[in-house]
Amino acid sequence: MGWMPSIIQAKRYAPENRIGREAVQAFVGSLTGEDATKGVFVTTSDFSRHAVEFVQRVQHRIVLINGERLARLMIAHDVGVRAVRTYVVREVDENYFPDE
Repeated sequence: MGWMPSIIQAKRYAPENRIGREAVQAFVGSLTGEDATKGVFVTTSDFSRHAVEFVQRVQHRIVLINGERLARLMIAHDVGVRAVRTYVVREVDENYFPDE
């Protein structure tokens, strides 16, 4: 079996505009048209319950990344973010004090 392409779709929406089942269903259809078995759908908002349930029923491997998860991934991988403040956490160095 050869290499199978993965498709990524991203939508920049306001937080109150959720991605519905219809948009996800159209995305799955585009995977079929491109002979892809995997896809990642990213949004700055969120996915409706119906969209999430739909993805669980399809045979394609679809990863849904909502705005909260996207922000966490950006922070974890230092992409598109910058440090504003750094904190130092200190602990007592037990090796500094000799045992008596």
